[in-house]
Amino acid sequence: MVKKSLMYINLCLILLCQSCQSEKKEKKEAASFNVTSPLVKDTLIDKDYVAQIRSINHIELRAQEKGYIQGIYVDEGQFVHKGQLLFKIMPNLYESDVNRAKAEAKYAEIEYQNTKNLAAKDIVAPQEMAMAKARYEKAKAELSSTNTHLGFTEIRAPFTGIVGRLHVRKGSLVDDGELITELSDNSKMWVYFNVPEAEYLNQMGERKNNDPMHVRLRMANGKEFTQDGVVETIESDFDNETGNIAYRATFPNPKGLLRYGETGNVVITSPYANALMIPQKATFEELEKKYVYVITKDNKVKAREIKIAAELPHLYVVASGLGKDERILLDGLRMVQENQTISSKYQTPEKVMSNLDLYAE
Repeated sequence: MVKKSLMYINLCLILLCQSCQSEKKEKKEAASFNVTSPLVKDTLIDKDYVAQIRSINHIELRAQEKGYIQGIYVDEGQFVHKGQLLFKIMPNLYESDVNRAKAEAKYAEIEYQNTKNLAAKDIVAPQEMAMAKARYEKAKAELSSTNTHLGFTEIRAPFTGIVGRLHVRKGSLVDDGELITELSDNSKMWVYFNVPEAEYLNQMGERKNNDPMHVRLRMANGKEFTQDGVVETIESDFDNETGNIAYRATFPNPKGLLRYGETGNVVITSPYANALMIPQKATFEELEKKYVYVITKDNKVKAREIKIAAELPHLYVVASGLGKDERILLDGLRMVQENQTISSKYQTPEKVMSNLDLYAE
């Protein structure tokens, strides 16, 4: 009797569990989710390229004569004008050479004039006068040379710009050719960046009548530079190792915000026809791959890998992996499983996008 009772109880428990599981399954299948389709629309896509910022003119200032630094008339980071005196190397030795050369030139001039007067009276031969003239010309050349060397003891700005780091101090002994500082003309900046071959071909195909390519610059703090740039040069060869080609864009820098050696990102805006756009929230990531849940005709959930062509605010432009008429799960991605049957409520892509911060043209 006891055994029959236990068997009866076990049977009831089994039936009760099956009933609960069936009820849970029905509830699970009855769960309703919002689904939508991709929006197909022409848009503008921003593409970023890592960039290096350089001055339009950046040079090293080096000593042209050996000697001690007698005077430093600027400081690091100072704005200077063309021709302004920056440094002076002790000129005493060179001044002595100039004075000696002046005296020799004066002596040679007097000798030449006397010989010239005598030649006019046929007292000396023409050859002697020619020799006197040659000695005079040689003395003048030596005087000019010593004046040049004396001038090299003054280091002046060859153009208007900003002084870099000082590598010498007052009293330092410098050799001929030793680095003293750098000078940068930051009125305009050259920004270098590399473009892959496929994107280069697309950009060239979009240009009409060789119109200049306008670009923007996103600085290291994430903000965009206030001035637009123009791509002025493209290198002749592709890098065989990277498959890239180098561009150079010129940016006006009226306020001097950009400096030599900065980094940033060049932003190129390109039109994208018939872009297949989906909300970013409708995707999930596994092992650095993007997926969406596609809803089949029989309302089953299927994970599908997609390739992203570009990223917009709150949106992805899909390159491949999804058709324009396919339905995708819009929300509740963590609440479903592969091959699960769901009840869905369709929302038009236009309605979905209107609730996003959509940037599309």
